[in-house]
Amino acid sequence: MTGFASSAGSAHGYSWTAELRSVNGKGLDLRLRVPDWIDGLEPAVRGTISGYVQRGNVTLNLRLTREEQGAAVAVNPAQLDAVLNALTVIETAAQDRNVPLAPMRATDIANMRGVLDTPIAEEDTGPLKAVLTQACNEMGQALQDMRLSEGAALKDILERQLAEMVGHVEDAAAIAAQRAEAMAASLKANLAKVMDSADGADPDRVAQELALITVKADITEELDRLQAHIASARDLIAAKGPVGRKLDFLMQEFNREANTLCSKSQHAELTKSGLALKVLIDQMREQVQNVE
Repeated sequence: MTGFASSAGSAHGYSWTAELRSVNGKGLDLRLRVPDWIDGLEPAVRGTISGYVQRGNVTLNLRLTREEQGAAVAVNPAQLDAVLNALTVIETAAQDRNVPLAPMRATDIANMRGVLDTPIAEEDTGPLKAVLTQACNEMGQALQDMRLSEGAALKDILERQLAEMVGHVEDAAAIAAQRAEAMAASLKANLAKVMDSADGADPDRVAQELALITVKADITEELDRLQAHIASARDLIAAKGPVGRKLDFLMQEFNREANTLCSKSQHAELTKSGLALKVLIDQMREQVQNVE
């Protein structure tokens, strides 16, 4: 089932944008693109998203950018003392040799290595991880809401298709009843012809063969199973929770019964009804791929 959600924000010196998408899939394929330097973020996000989606190909792209901040600087007293002492020694030696020196400014001294420090603090990613996980939780909820809306429309489509299938099954049953009378008359006529033209034929053996033909052409069981599958499909559609795989299996069973019905039909109208069933089942199977 398709869905989309996005998020953007900033916290703890970082800004982010994120997109969460889902498309149809037989199982759950969750692909995450998140910063790997935030300890524990990926498993936390994976657990959060999988709580909202149980089926489909789901992709999360989360991009994080550090916001520009003025770097804190501090004077290193020990290094400053060492630099000033060195400068004093240099200035004294220069004076002793009558070497002129240009006056120094504070900025000249500050630019000397080690005089100014830019402290590098250990960054605790825990608060940032919590904020991003919550953002993914909100996206998961938005994605689920979108999928639920689509699911409600899909439920109506499947219910209409099942109602149409009931009509095809009833038509097939009515045609089969009409066909039974015609088949009985045809079998009797064929039996009389065989008995008239076959010298020494065993009447019981011939009757058994004709009875076997009749049994093989009977579609009562197929119609009964189709009705049972329709009832099961309606129960699944009305149920809560993931039912996509069960419905997918039912579509295979529907198709199996429709194929058998066509192979047994021996009647143009019944074959036509069976083919209409097959077309409808294929349409339903496409819709079922969207069901979680």
